[in-house]
Amino acid sequence: MAPRFSIIVPAYNREAEVDDLVESLLAQTCKNFELVITEDGSTEPCEAIVKNAVEYRGLNARYYYKENEGRSIARNYAMERATGDYFIFFDSDCVIPPNYFEVLSAELDVRPLDCFGGPDAANDSFSDTQKAINYSMTSFLTTGGIRGGKVSLEKFTPRTFNMGFSRAVYEKVGGFREMFSEDIDMSTRIRQAGFSIGLIRAAAVWHKRRVDFRKFFRQVYVFGMSRVTLKLLYPGSLKAVHLLPAAFVLGSIALILLGIFVSPWFLLPLGVYFAAIFIGALVSTRSLKVALLAVPAAIIQLGGYGLGFIKAYTSKILLGKGRDIDQEISIRKGK
Repeated sequence: MAPRFSIIVPAYNREAEVDDLVESLLAQTCKNFELVITEDGSTEPCEAIVKNAVEYRGLNARYYYKENEGRSIARNYAMERATGDYFIFFDSDCVIPPNYFEVLSAELDVRPLDCFGGPDAANDSFSDTQKAINYSMTSFLTTGGIRGGKVSLEKFTPRTFNMGFSRAVYEKVGGFREMFSEDIDMSTRIRQAGFSIGLIRAAAVWHKRRVDFRKFFRQVYVFGMSRVTLKLLYPGSLKAVHLLPAAFVLGSIALILLGIFVSPWFLLPLGVYFAAIFIGALVSTRSLKVALLAVPAAIIQLGGYGLGFIKAYTSKILLGKGRDIDQEISIRKGK
């Protein structure tokens, strides 16, 4: 009998992370799922971890290895081989709370959804830097609540660190496009196809994210650039909340220059904003160190995203130097 859920995970040199993910799946209180992992050309494969969990600990899992083509193609490759009624997507750096599938099953029984997602959070075992990055990525003060918060400035959009949709969605909409922000693109296509999308707030995951600020900057910089590609794909998709990081960058530069050359009082708005982030993180995490780290994390998040957005918008839209949109993305379904 086919399982209700097929967990789809692409992996690329994430052996230690996959080990933690597998351990969390073995601890699930509801086991009506299969795990399908696609190794995307890794030089440090996780095959031994998966096979050990299957052979000695009873995990329902399958492992595939293919040449490196990108995470979207790896997900599509796994979906073609999955047997569940729903496809559930986790990043390899996620750890799943033990009651996740119990909660998800109960929610879908009461409120059937074609596509759904849940929030992410930091586990107590994460480093202080990871906790600070997680706060920055989930706080209303920095993201406007677009990642599953209680208050949001935009419609909820499932992301592949914690996302699912039915087999019927896959059969109609197809697989992921090989592009940055492929999950936003997929959610948009699902919504345009007339399927229902909803947030299941109780189905949260623990998300390790980036382990240092340098990698975090690179990640959010790419996010900012990809938002412009999404605008080219879906002209009406760019909302005011997406412009805030760019406004933060330009506004901060203006306030700093005014503070240096005109009056230090122009620096007050930045001070108030960073103080609010510090206090919010302190209340949320109850850790002075995490709260202190949350301030540079927020600066990196907003600054990196804003700089990426400004660069891509200037190049691709204002100057028209971007490649043709058909060359920006490709939709390939893994062979």
